[in-house]
Order: sequence, then structure tokens, then C-alpha cells
Amino acid sequence: MPNSKAHAITICESKCIGCTNCIRVCPTEALRVKNQKAKIIEKRCINCGQCVSVCPHNALYGVSDSLDDIEKFTYKIALVDPVFYAQFYEDVLKPQEILNKVQQLGFDMVYEVSRSSPIITDYTKKYLQNPKAIPVISSSCPAILRTIQIRFPDLIDNILPMDSPAEIAAEIAKEELAEKKNVPFEEIGAFYISTCPARSFSFKKPVGRDRSNVDGTLSIKDIFLRVSGMKENPEYGKDKELLSPEFFAHGKAIGWARLGGQSQALGIKEFLSVDGIDNVISILAEVEDEKLQHLSFLECQACTNGCVGGNFCVENSFVARNRIRILSEKHREFEPKVSHGDFDKFMIQKEIKPFDVSSLDENLSEALNKMEKINKVLESLPNIDCGACGSPSCKALAEDIVLGYASFKDCIVLLKEKQ
Repeated sequence: MPNSKAHAITICESKCIGCTNCIRVCPTEALRVKNQKAKIIEKRCINCGQCVSVCPHNALYGVSDSLDDIEKFTYKIALVDPVFYAQFYEDVLKPQEILNKVQQLGFDMVYEVSRSSPIITDYTKKYLQNPKAIPVISSSCPAILRTIQIRFPDLIDNILPMDSPAEIAAEIAKEELAEKKNVPFEEIGAFYISTCPARSFSFKKPVGRDRSNVDGTLSIKDIFLRVSGMKENPEYGKDKELLSPEFFAHGKAIGWARLGGQSQALGIKEFLSVDGIDNVISILAEVEDEKLQHLSFLECQACTNGCVGGNFCVENSFVARNRIRILSEKHREFEPKVSHGDFDKFMIQKEIKPFDVSSLDENLSEALNKMEKINKVLESLPNIDCGACGSPSCKALAEDIVLGYASFKDCIVLLKEKQ
């Protein structure tokens, strides 16, 4: 599989035929098709994976690390999202059995990401009493954070100023293992079994902090195949601390894996849960227009049904969502207390800044000149946004022409008119 350390999604050019399916679904116009090959404009990409989902030739891939990468560390931690449970039938593998099998892949500790969720819930309840702006927008989905930075910078103050569950879980797990083994943090590697490309990218270039607590990501697909193919080892466990069923039993936190789980854990009525990046963008536009001031909390998930719909998942998102519902209800009576002390160390540490992806030139005068040219070019285009030219819209094509990335010959409609 093609790999890229610079971005979360990469393209295998040998498979790409330039069909333009990807440019039609990209919510931030981050894709172009030129010379029958798709190209990603990385500064525009939010890593939502829409393009990966619609590519009929599997030419686009989400990037993750290899299991071999865990060997870079003396001690290894697997961060397991409850989404991983939803890939299995519970009568085949129960959660504690899944966790124990993951540990057998070479990890010294397995830590459930959902164990950090109650910390975020407790803080959110406190923050909602005096928020900076309303509605407060969940910070759990990295694709949504990047969307806000690119398309809705005025809503940055609405973002809940707290790290994601995976970041918090990694910090707590490393502290526990460092104390238990009496080793420095540098010798411990925390690897998140990732649900999607956006999550993987968020640890390489974290928002609101200089460096992530997560040292790498492993795709759910890869670990699912390994765990599913593992044979029972009667010798394993004699010298290991295997996990008891109670280790994972916290229903409300498990429910975070599906849309609405985070909101419902707050126990409030004035919330809205939205999934699907196009739906989210529509709602964020209403928030920007101050039409949803009655809401206290807004949970946005880029993937359909929440994290269970991520590109790295195996199971149908609706089936997986139902499995999470059942698990959440089954273990709702358990509410383990996670010792976290002060909330401060889990807060977003740096100011979240907007991304200016529309800048045409560093020189203001030249940028204005280019904008004038773009508007003039746009008047000559058909303005039907067919995408046949390889640009997502006529406006995007006009910009590409002025910047030298395209020409009028790319417009199929104009070519036909000249014939």
C-alpha cells in the first residue's frame, strides 16, 4: 500500500483513471484531476475520507503505521477504541477477549480509549456553565476541527477546549505504565488502533498542542484481520496480567463510539448530534449565522453514524452502531472512576488558528489583481459545475487557470461550443 508520512490520504497513481468521482464529494475542494490522475491539495484537505469511500478503483488510501513500528519502543501500549469491539459478533469474541488478543500482538499494556471519556464529560458539564461561545462544539472529531479552521474560522471559540479521548487516554496510560515499570516516557510508545485517516493525521500534526501523546496509529482493518486469525494459545497468560471483564465495563463511555454518545452522556436536553460531513457543514453554517443559539452542545461527526463509519472500519456502520448500542446498554450500570486530578493537563494547550487556504498571493496587490482575473475568467465559463474539467467547480477552474494549473481547453462545454 502506498504510504506518506506527510498526509493522511495518498493516491496510487497506477490505479487512478481520472474518473472525477473524488472531486465531486470533497467538501473543501481539495482534489483536482489533471492528466487523468487525481491530485490532493494538502492544505485544503480535512482528511474526512469521502474520496476514499467513493473511489471505484481503490486508488485512494488512508495512511497508518505498521505493527512493526511498535518495536521502536521498549514498552508498547495499544489504545483500543470501543469501535473495535463493533467489528466483531459478541458471541464470537467478547470485548475482554478482544483486548487480550490485541495484547498478544506484542503490547505490554492495552488501554481502552473510552476510559478517558468520563473525564471529558465531567469537564464539559462544568464548561457549559460558563462557555466562551454557544453552542459548544465537540472537539472529538479531528476532521471537524480542520473543517472549522478552513471554512468556519469564526466558530473556533465555540470548540470545547479539551483534548480528544485518545490523547487523554495515551497520557494516562503512559503515566500508569511509567510508574509501574519505573521507566521514562521516552521508552514508551502509545499506538492508537485508528478508525479513520483524520484520526491518524491528527496525531502527526495535532491541533492545540505541540506534540501528541500518541506515537503511531494502526488501522482497525489490519488489527481486525490479525485478531480474527489468531489461534488460541493455552500458554499465553501464564506470565501476563490478562484483563478481566470489568476492565472495559463502562456503558456511557462505550456509547461514544456511535453518533450521539457524547451528547447523551452529558445528561442535557439542549444538544444536537449531526453526522456526515455535508450535513455538518450545513449545520455549522447555521451556527455561524446565529440560528442555533438555543443549543448548548453540538456533537459533529464527519463519518456516517459517527466513528463506527470510519474508513478504517470493517463492519457496516449501521450494524456496528447497533452493536455499540447493545454493549453500551449492557454495561451501563458500571461507572468506573478514573483518577485524573486537575482538568488543566488535558486542556488544549495552544490557540487554535484558522487556515487561510484561499490566499492567491503573499503580496496583497498581486492577490487582488489575481482575484480580478479570476472573476473575469469565471464570466467566460458555463457555471454549471460539471467537474468534467478536473476541477470541482467553474470557480475552482477559473482560479486554476489564473494560477497556471489549468487552461480554457480543459472545459468540455467550451470545446463543444467551438466545434
